[in-house]
Amino acid sequence: MRLQDFDYDLPSELIAQEPLPKRDSSRLMVLDRKTGDLQHTMFSRFPEFVHRNELLVLNNSRVIPARLYGRRNERAIEFLLVQKSGEHTWRALCRPAKHVRKGDRITFSESLVADVTAELDEGERLLTFNRANLDPELARVGYAPLPPYIKRKKQTEEGRRHDLERYQTVFADKPGSIAAPTAGLHFTRDILDRIEEKGTGITEVTLHIGLATFQPVRADSINTHRMLEETCTISPGTAETINRAVEEKQAITAVGTTTVRTLESSVKNGKVEAGTRSTDLFIQPGFPFQIVNRLLTNFHLPKSTLLMLVASLAGHELIMNAYREAVRRRYRFFSYGDCMLIL
Repeated sequence: MRLQDFDYDLPSELIAQEPLPKRDSSRLMVLDRKTGDLQHTMFSRFPEFVHRNELLVLNNSRVIPARLYGRRNERAIEFLLVQKSGEHTWRALCRPAKHVRKGDRITFSESLVADVTAELDEGERLLTFNRANLDPELARVGYAPLPPYIKRKKQTEEGRRHDLERYQTVFADKPGSIAAPTAGLHFTRDILDRIEEKGTGITEVTLHIGLATFQPVRADSINTHRMLEETCTISPGTAETINRAVEEKQAITAVGTTTVRTLESSVKNGKVEAGTRSTDLFIQPGFPFQIVNRLLTNFHLPKSTLLMLVASLAGHELIMNAYREAVRRRYRFFSYGDCMLIL
């Protein structure tokens, strides 16, 4: 298929800039793949769409405060930590990259500095910090790594803390992502309790979201696109739970595209294997799903690999029609936006 097949018109005012006051007050579009029917409701009713003896799978990765603002001499520079590569070293995107050279020293706070030890491709730099454990300083001076379509002017401390809290799922547990698994942002503890009370199983996997999730498709033919690698983990207990659900032909609902990629990357001989692995799985129309048969997901960017994954499960024509209907009905799009349940 062609890249243009996944384009659609989206008015900029539909790109959600702030989370709603209540996590579960977002709108929910329910798409039935068999009939093509669309239902428009609220996420607070999500437990009505799951049933006893089904399995809900969440991505429990926790977003780190990966956006930092440093200074080289008197010049302010923005950094996004993308991957730890040594005890003291991180790969980081920087803006503007032209002003950051090997040998520069960057000051982030009185107690956090880094030397630029290598210039990498695509605006990346290798930073060697003055400490191995960055967590305390990231919590103090780091910002939520919001995607570039969410615009923020210089934030107050209150605004910084607000995004750090809301750009995080209530079940986030394993630190390592530089973006939120956004389908999970709609859940509250009450919603999860209501789901469990119905007898629906809930289990968790981990995929630490990196640059692969945002990597643009540059080729006209999507078949030639190659995903960057991300790391995912499935525990032995979770693998056993999922495999039992498959054997019993239970519906398996993945919460988010990262959960889909984790599950489908881990299949061998029809069963999910436990362990930690790297995945560069690119799911596009024609992909043979072996585990996932239902998906809760946000609305994704035009021409993105995430939209291609969703179209793989729902069908290209059906999903593009649903997106056009979402635009017509003024749904809120992307990370802080509304969501879709594909049945």
